[in-house]
Amino acid sequence: MNQYPLWKNLLILAVILFGLVLALPNLFPQDPAIEVKAESGEVSAATRAAIAAAMENAAVPVKAIEARENGRALIRFTKPSDQLRGQATLDRTLGEGFQHALTQSPDLPGWVEALGLQPMFLGLDLRGGIHVLIDVDMEAAVTQALERYTGDIRTLLRNDRIRYLTVGHEEGRIQVRFREEPLRDEAAKLIRREFRDLEITTGSQAGDYYVYGILPPAKQEEIKDFALQQNITTLRNRVNALGVAEPIIQRQGERRIIVQLPGAQDPARLKDLLGATATLEYRLVDTEHSVQDALDGRVPVGAALYYERNGQPILLKRRVIVTGDQITSAAAGFDQQSGSPMVSVSLDGQGARQMRRVTTENVGKPMAVVFIESRTLTRIVDGEPVKERVRSEEVISVANILEPFGRRFQTTGLDSSEEAHTLALLLRAGALAAPIEIVEERTIGPSLGQDNIDQGFRSVLIGLALVVIFMALYYRIFGLVADLVLVVNLVMIVAVLSLLQATLTMPGIAGIVLTVGMAVDANVLIFERIREEIRNGSTPQASIHAGYDKALSTIVDANVTTLIAAIVLFSFGTGPVKGFAVTLFIGILTSMFTAILGSRALINLIYGGRRVKRLAI
Repeated sequence: MNQYPLWKNLLILAVILFGLVLALPNLFPQDPAIEVKAESGEVSAATRAAIAAAMENAAVPVKAIEARENGRALIRFTKPSDQLRGQATLDRTLGEGFQHALTQSPDLPGWVEALGLQPMFLGLDLRGGIHVLIDVDMEAAVTQALERYTGDIRTLLRNDRIRYLTVGHEEGRIQVRFREEPLRDEAAKLIRREFRDLEITTGSQAGDYYVYGILPPAKQEEIKDFALQQNITTLRNRVNALGVAEPIIQRQGERRIIVQLPGAQDPARLKDLLGATATLEYRLVDTEHSVQDALDGRVPVGAALYYERNGQPILLKRRVIVTGDQITSAAAGFDQQSGSPMVSVSLDGQGARQMRRVTTENVGKPMAVVFIESRTLTRIVDGEPVKERVRSEEVISVANILEPFGRRFQTTGLDSSEEAHTLALLLRAGALAAPIEIVEERTIGPSLGQDNIDQGFRSVLIGLALVVIFMALYYRIFGLVADLVLVVNLVMIVAVLSLLQATLTMPGIAGIVLTVGMAVDANVLIFERIREEIRNGSTPQASIHAGYDKALSTIVDANVTTLIAAIVLFSFGTGPVKGFAVTLFIGILTSMFTAILGSRALINLIYGGRRVKRLAI
């Protein structure tokens, strides 16, 4: 009685050994590091040598520069401060075609790396970094959609030669005004056919005739959802270009986005990057009309008045050659002739054709580059903060077209290399689909993250020690068995977290501490049942058998209800709640394995198949 077959003992032992191996990488320290990747191909030995030379010239201590199997390079440092200095050095050293990201990498032995084992991820509260909560202006997304519809309707009526007085939108409704009723009816029929998303109605007022168009609620929700998803994509592109490994960018609720950047420590730079809206426009300079006339208020038809950065007025053609939306790639650098900061851009097919056609037709004429930037400013009005979007447009460069060009060219006139880097990054990442506002921001330093790790580890150890002492004193040999499987349970939790590459957070540590108590609870139920069987006169072997069998249903019921609670927390919770739910879910499964199968196997090894007169319980 009370003996497992050999295969079951071997299976339990194999699972435990497998868990020990999976948990092993978490014992090795994490080095602050930078991962470098090439946009095409792999990081060559020559590039790694150039990086090493640049670090040496900048007096940045480097622990090692390694070639990874995925073709990337990993630069290890001993201190986070050296890591940040190394990132600044790479910004100046690496040219177009390379990206780099801050990360942490465990210093694993070769045989562990050969097995492909990795430690579990540490969350923002343990590793340090920046947490930002962003609110998306959904109303602005709908307004922008109405502006697009307004422009498209204007173009449609013009192409079909239907005369109208005005086209605009007000209070969420598009209005097209006509002088004659037949023209209105013809336009309404055309608009209804071309724009099936709009609900079209007609009316008249003060002798004029109107076509009205509104967006149905379902379409508005579709526009808002698309704007949120597009903003998530754009923010992810910007963060990736910023150089942060393992960023977390996800939706929260109907209109908010969470951005978590482990290891990042420059919130001002991040806020400027996330909320900035910068792009370029290329226009021809209007040399046929007088700038002075425009300054006097007589701006010629087809022209617009702009100002250069030095305050000099300049008259440009209103027609845009290409915009930032047609730029497929952008890289910051320095002009070889003047040494000034510049951005090298590449256009898509349509933009390249437009640029080549215009430059071919206007060789010898000046072309201007307009830098457009939108920012959110806060003003105090009647004691209350009021936020408003401010759009600035200025000419950063004017140069004569010496020869036709198309897909690739350079843009100069930027104030600094930092501005060039930021502009190139924003052009690559794309524009935001709707304005955003940062409503919450937290920065957790590396030292605070380490303090959280130490405190969390200390709480687990204290809880474990108290439970171990109590169980050993109260249940003697059976208590020691429970203590041993409790330690195995902790190892199994870490192993599963490492296998799934899950993220451990402070709430996750709380889940582990809770699991320690729940795992012991299962053993307490079993041991008390064994004591009850002994008091009822059962033999020691029969008491062990009955104790495990009769307590099983109670243990399963209790754990299943907790599993359901963990699933609900994970499904409907966010952030810290999900971290708690994940470790709780994993801990319940591992505790059932160790408390039922693991402890039973050890008790069987100690007492099974023997004539026992008394149990040490």
